[in-house]
Amino acid sequence: MKVRSSVFVSFILIFEVIGIALFLRGFFPVPIKSSVSSNNKLSDVPAEPLAGSSPNSSHLPQPLFKRLVIMVVDALREDFVFGPNGHMNMPYTRHLVEKGSTHSFVAKARPPTVTMPRLKALTTGSIPGFIDVVMNLNSPALLEDNLIWQAKTAGKRIIFYGDDTWVRLFPKHFMEYDGTTSFFVSDYTEVDNNVTRHLDSTLKRDDWDVLILHYLGLDHIGHISGPHSSLTQPKLLEMDDVVKKIHSSLISKEAEGSLPYLLVLCGDHGMSETGSHGGSSEAEVNTALVLISPTFRRKGGMETPGVVEQVDLTPTLALGLGLPISQNSVGQVIPGVLEETSLRDQLRFLHLNGHQLSCLLKDSMAEYQKETGFEQFRVAEKAHGNWMKLYLEGNTSEVLTNMGKKVLKQYLEALAAMSSALSKQLGKYDMYSMIAGMVFVFQLLVVLLLAMPEALSGAAEVDLPVLSSLLSLPFYLLCLLLASVHVLVCTSAESSCYFCSLSWGLVFAAVAFSSAMFCVLISMVARRLPWETQIHGKSPSSSWGSEWDLSELDVLLLAGTVGHTLSLAASSFVEEEHQTWYFLLNTLCLAVFQDVCRKYFRERRGSGDEEEHMLPSKDGHPSASPKAEIYSEKWLALATPPFTLVCCRIMRSLNQTGVQWAHLPDVGHWLNSSEHKLVLSLLAAFCLVLIYLLIQRHCSWVSKIALALGLLGVYSYRAAVGNVAFPWQHSVGNMSKGTLEARFVYVFVLGILFTGTKDLLRSQIITADARLKSRGLWEIYSGLVLLVSLLFRAHNLPVLCCCLLIQTLMAQFIWKKLHYDAAQTTIMHYWFGQAFFYFQGNSNNIATVDISVGFIGLESYVEAPAVVLTALNTYAGPLLWACHLVCHLSSERDRSPVAISHGCYCLALLRSVPAAAYIVLVTVLRYHLFIWSVFSPKLLYESMHVLLTAGVCLFFHTMEQSHSSSSKS
Repeated sequence: MKVRSSVFVSFILIFEVIGIALFLRGFFPVPIKSSVSSNNKLSDVPAEPLAGSSPNSSHLPQPLFKRLVIMVVDALREDFVFGPNGHMNMPYTRHLVEKGSTHSFVAKARPPTVTMPRLKALTTGSIPGFIDVVMNLNSPALLEDNLIWQAKTAGKRIIFYGDDTWVRLFPKHFMEYDGTTSFFVSDYTEVDNNVTRHLDSTLKRDDWDVLILHYLGLDHIGHISGPHSSLTQPKLLEMDDVVKKIHSSLISKEAEGSLPYLLVLCGDHGMSETGSHGGSSEAEVNTALVLISPTFRRKGGMETPGVVEQVDLTPTLALGLGLPISQNSVGQVIPGVLEETSLRDQLRFLHLNGHQLSCLLKDSMAEYQKETGFEQFRVAEKAHGNWMKLYLEGNTSEVLTNMGKKVLKQYLEALAAMSSALSKQLGKYDMYSMIAGMVFVFQLLVVLLLAMPEALSGAAEVDLPVLSSLLSLPFYLLCLLLASVHVLVCTSAESSCYFCSLSWGLVFAAVAFSSAMFCVLISMVARRLPWETQIHGKSPSSSWGSEWDLSELDVLLLAGTVGHTLSLAASSFVEEEHQTWYFLLNTLCLAVFQDVCRKYFRERRGSGDEEEHMLPSKDGHPSASPKAEIYSEKWLALATPPFTLVCCRIMRSLNQTGVQWAHLPDVGHWLNSSEHKLVLSLLAAFCLVLIYLLIQRHCSWVSKIALALGLLGVYSYRAAVGNVAFPWQHSVGNMSKGTLEARFVYVFVLGILFTGTKDLLRSQIITADARLKSRGLWEIYSGLVLLVSLLFRAHNLPVLCCCLLIQTLMAQFIWKKLHYDAAQTTIMHYWFGQAFFYFQGNSNNIATVDISVGFIGLESYVEAPAVVLTALNTYAGPLLWACHLVCHLSSERDRSPVAISHGCYCLALLRSVPAAAYIVLVTVLRYHLFIWSVFSPKLLYESMHVLLTAGVCLFFHTMEQSHSSSSKS
């Protein structure tokens, strides 16, 4: 069965997306949970150890605190409180830290450092899975054992104000609540005022036991303008006033003889130097944790904050309130909180924590008895029993005290070891779904590779032996074998597998497809073997040699693509992948420069070449001065590769990305500082003018006017939000949110896209006019450029400007004049697209995703446009280069229709190779802890790239069909 190359790769990519989705479903593990479905209860508390007799009664120490106030300040980095500027940022809190009755800690949050997983960690004590990054957009109710459920069950009256993620996680737990949306990041004022307005009345009341406040303003400021913004310190001072108000109210209400209060000030995650979060950098995982209570000793001065895990807060609060510890908690109680209690109570608290951790260890590890922490806990428990025996006998000697302190130390060591072992065991992977998805994707990749000679041939057709494979005996045997394996795995699996939960119809379709793909692979390999070519009277060497005549540039493109794929095996290369693409892009420019020099200096051009360079003028007549045009063309072609190198060097300095050097200052930080606002304004205006000049050449006069007004609206929006200044603007005191200006730009974007779509549809349905089709494509591309210019931050406009400039020069003087074929042009576009992804400031780290662009022009949170705008901004580089490839190949009149198929095939292959290799790599390294902070975001990026490529290839196929129909007519 012969099919066009574009149809073939579209089919492959669609099924590849399905395979990747199946793999991702298995890759994102289910977090460690106890096998017991019910929650912990007070009746389940273990007996107090006692040696030499029956177990002692289930003695529970008295709760440490009567009232609890938890104040979560979103994105509260530890240096905001404990750093050199802590006295200016939060003076009252810093005074309490230095001289008050407090305990201060740097609480380490585990990646992914986004709000919903962090709230799960704070309330359950468990380490959420990476899939919670996706679920963060729409948090479901939390069903596993947690601190809030335990408090409600114990009769605690809970009030909540703040981030509505809490309300979605705990829909029926609060006596009173008022939630505010956490995704509308443009608002950093009202979102906090809606919390603070309840404080005065609530603090005067006595009808609550637990008060939870979650402030979002600081996090929103970070997303908008970063941690060093002029808005940051006023917001921290506002939070400091809230701490002072709560603390003063709690002190005034404290009664003699009653249990003390506890005020907890903490952050759910930190903030990177760019203002985002989600990754594993020190600035993102190190959060401030301050525990304030009169039961603690007063400090004599500033002490270095201790380091604890964020999940340690869960068992600490549970024991402090007299509640059972959540079953799935991997945290250990913070010893400083217990220091003022009796030695017996301290040992009992640690024993309860150790018992809970040991039970979780039994459920999550088959060989739990070999764990060092489990053995240490058993030894400590036995020593605790001996100590209790002496204690109950009335022994009051110093030996008993020293013995108790030794048992205390043993408990702490055991808790630390068990907590560490459980934290490393991140979760249970669905290996069956992962392997099924991996095999699925790998089969498709091999078919894509084997079809390469036919797909890139002059006919651009692939002969797939589908019918012969479906009628062969191996196909039916493979179906039986795979079905038997599926039944065996699903009946013997200890944990539920997603693939096993599918209906038998879907499973049989997957089994039949995989078996058919394997038979097709065997048939295609057999056709490539030497004896197949000898049967048809051809020698293998001549056949392969005619198909694979590689130039120096081909070798570079092939070696660079393969080398990049192999580099993904190292986490350092994944973290610093931008360096690989910068190197490949520089090498490509040098290779192209060599080809230009060879063309204009080393090759002897005949009369035919002279005629080739006599280009027609705009009126259609031959140019009057062909020699002058040839001369200028030669030097412009020679200048294009060095100019591209200069542009790449400038763009590299705009945004520091990656991991190792992301903290270093860059030109972007310099431009965004308030003292250089005039420079940024002039640069933004110049870039917008240049963008117009580069784009308007391909547009109709209506689109040109819309483009000019739209770019003016872009500058007005940036001035409205305070990034740049108008010449007559002297005060920034009354900055607007730019909603009106952004909507003004959206109108022109939609207008240009509508005009381009109309021309494109007319060219395919009514007139079959190639020129009209080309203009429609370029107008759609212009609309995307206008939208991207609105979404890009002001200091990133030079990146967009350089992108368009390089595209224009390369298309005019390199790809066309050097007669590069569609495959070479496609690979170059792919390389440039990948490099521009990093020129924007992106990295393989979720923290570099700028979610603030999702709310440009919106007055409230609307999920669909927010997600689309954020994705468009993130993938603007690859998307613009892919769209330019479509426009370029479709507008080249001298190219045959198969050029579009060749471009589509190469683009699909370039995306499939790293995606398949990455899936295999992650499967092999699934038990390594570092893949969560490094490989998981990269896998999501690769999946998004495959989806993007599938859409582009489908569009390629549509354009090819249109090209064919117009050629016939």
